[in-house]
Amino acid sequence: MSGTYLGMPAFPAAAATSTRDTRLRANLRRATHTIRDKRATAVAELDDWPLLRAAGAAVKDRTLRHLDHYLEQAEAAVTAAGGRVHWAADAEEANRIVTELVRATGEREVVKVKSMATQEIGLNDALERAGIRAYETDLAELIVQLGDDLPSHILVPAIHRDRAEIRDIFAGAMADWGRPAPEGLTDDPRALAEAARLHLREKFLRARVGISGANFLVAETGTLVVVESEGNGRMCLTLPETLISVVGIEKVVPTWQDLEVYLQLLPRSSTAERMNPYTSTWTGTTDRDGPRSFHLVLLDNGRTDTLADTVGRQALRCIRCSACLNVCPVYERAGGHAYGSAYPGPIGAVLTPQLRGVQSDLDASLPYASTLCGACYDVCPVAIDIPEILVHLRERVVEGGPVTIRGTRTTIRPAKGHALERAALRTAGWTLDHPGVLRAAQRLGSRTRRFHPRRLPGPGRAWSDTRDLPTLPAESFRDWWRRTRESDHQEGKAP
Repeated sequence: MSGTYLGMPAFPAAAATSTRDTRLRANLRRATHTIRDKRATAVAELDDWPLLRAAGAAVKDRTLRHLDHYLEQAEAAVTAAGGRVHWAADAEEANRIVTELVRATGEREVVKVKSMATQEIGLNDALERAGIRAYETDLAELIVQLGDDLPSHILVPAIHRDRAEIRDIFAGAMADWGRPAPEGLTDDPRALAEAARLHLREKFLRARVGISGANFLVAETGTLVVVESEGNGRMCLTLPETLISVVGIEKVVPTWQDLEVYLQLLPRSSTAERMNPYTSTWTGTTDRDGPRSFHLVLLDNGRTDTLADTVGRQALRCIRCSACLNVCPVYERAGGHAYGSAYPGPIGAVLTPQLRGVQSDLDASLPYASTLCGACYDVCPVAIDIPEILVHLRERVVEGGPVTIRGTRTTIRPAKGHALERAALRTAGWTLDHPGVLRAAQRLGSRTRRFHPRRLPGPGRAWSDTRDLPTLPAESFRDWWRRTRESDHQEGKAP
């Protein structure tokens, strides 16, 4: 597998392949069920979890309504603290800015903290094309990088690998990237962790440039926050001379008091911990402490377009906990690669089509990568109604209509391959608007029940191959209501 999602097939084709991989499905089932059970226990410890959840959603909504104000406040605070702020409209501009900043240092190697924003823009590939090698330091990201693979989970990028596979990857690839794996490496977790620690240690001590994302950006002080479990992030944030942080504009929170809400929601929802082991914060630069040069790249890349959508904008509340992935029956069986995006699972199915648009076959297929069971909404710590957005985006795929692209209001055409669905929905809508036609259709359906097929023909076969077609009742509710009311009236009963 290459290091890019470009050219990947639409979700149905990719999922048809991945669901036949029994080893992948076993790895995913074991990992997601373990995480979801631990999360449920951790969340149940807090009596005020529903209130925290509501507060998390409310703060994010308020911040998004005044995003321009808080971003300008954050920029002023970062600049006053000795940092420099860069604005990137899209992935290409962000990659160019970061590449030029690294080149200006004269270095050809960087160490990285796990970052969804840099995955989203394909920063590692852009740096490689510029002759700069980026070393991932998060254990799971390291496994993915050494295996020439792609992440398949937001929190655990190598969730699709088991210990034996990781051992083989370390033994076969570590020497190409630095210190080789120890002789006779086993698949014992402690041995694998020690091999990674020794391999990464020389990277931390040699690096002069670090690249990170951030979980949050506190506007009132211009402080960035990274939460993690391994300590590699803190090494990357403090040891290099130059630190470059690529952060989505939706990561801003107004105050430290607002941050307190998310520092309770995030660890319990993601790793099922009461408090994450490492919380690193930094504000600009400080003499004799940490990097001497700090750059903040604020990334848009479709976020302001998403903000313009009154239904879809709630996806920008996401704090990347991945709780929705761990409960999703579709993700559990298809795996993360099938989504063809840095953001897999339910949140990816609503976020990616908004950031990238629905023009490609892959992006148009993502809103359908769900059963609409609602489990993702139930566990979301910031109450994103993912099923509502999925339905909203399906309408966009089928009907087209007005959207905002790069700040300009425009009208897109329906995606290809949905003509039959569009015709069916329009017919259903017209029928529901005409009571007489609806009544006639219901009676016709009831009287022809014995002729109804058990499987749909043509394109509908794929749907009915895995489902039982519902049986129509012998009498519609309208007819039953009329018959019973007329009977009551004749017998003198009250309606």
